[in-house]
Amino acid sequence: MGKGMRWTLRVLGALVLLGLLIAVAAHLLSARKLQRTVTVDVAAIAVPTDPARIAHGRYLYSTRGCAECHGASGTGKTVIDSDGMLVVAPNITRGANSATAAYGVVDWVRTIRHGVKPNGQPVIVMPSEDYARLTDEDTGALVAYLQQLPPLPGERRRVELPLPVKLLYAAGGIKDAAEKIDHTLPPPRAQPAAVTAVHGAYVAQACIGCHGAQLSGGPIPGAPPAWPHAANLTPGPGSAMVRYPSAESFLAMLRSGKRPDGSAISPVMPFASFGQMNDVDARALHTYLQTLPPRPAGQH
Repeated sequence: MGKGMRWTLRVLGALVLLGLLIAVAAHLLSARKLQRTVTVDVAAIAVPTDPARIAHGRYLYSTRGCAECHGASGTGKTVIDSDGMLVVAPNITRGANSATAAYGVVDWVRTIRHGVKPNGQPVIVMPSEDYARLTDEDTGALVAYLQQLPPLPGERRRVELPLPVKLLYAAGGIKDAAEKIDHTLPPPRAQPAAVTAVHGAYVAQACIGCHGAQLSGGPIPGAPPAWPHAANLTPGPGSAMVRYPSAESFLAMLRSGKRPDGSAISPVMPFASFGQMNDVDARALHTYLQTLPPRPAGQH
């Protein structure tokens, strides 16, 4: 064997060893981060028992993205199975494989609003940042609905992340919800549901997990490479909102999943949920988006 071949084999061996070391480090560091303890002060909230408030909780579950991951019945389902990433959302009824059978009210609030499990460890993938600013009234209604879900057998939680995602997560390039949320903020006060920018800003909290805190879109952190970038919802360069100057055009898009020219928008957008928004919420959301300061697409 010539010197050149020996040198080449040594380089290849070194690269393989380096790759293995990176893989091991990514696995250990990301696992360590997921096993950290996040301390948050969580107070119990009032959970209503009247049918109207439970029905409102069902509306929130159906329109704010909860059903997209946990299924209409709450039994969980496969959310992502692409590019080496597998995410199976767990059963949140009290049936077999339940992740929440032992949850009390405080446990629900801690997970929904803070992205933290009852044992203090952060949740992964669940966009609790979308729900961190729910009012006590809406959080209570949502918990009331979840607590009365029929106990059904369902999926056990599974999260398998590819090496690049583990590396980014370990290095802080991808944050879990507990890192994004300001846990010191008190819950907002309830506002009347009306076609106003104030109510629209409240509804828009359900969009930040994908579109970012500034709603300017861009790559969705930790998403499979096949997923498209989230749209820029501000009036800045690259805005998707130029297609929806009227509330009617915006509502038609939410209901149909199609642009005004008839082309389909990526199914990554949770139209099954947002399409069920009532007219007040959808029109308020459109009203609020018109008030956003312009930002270039992806600028956070």
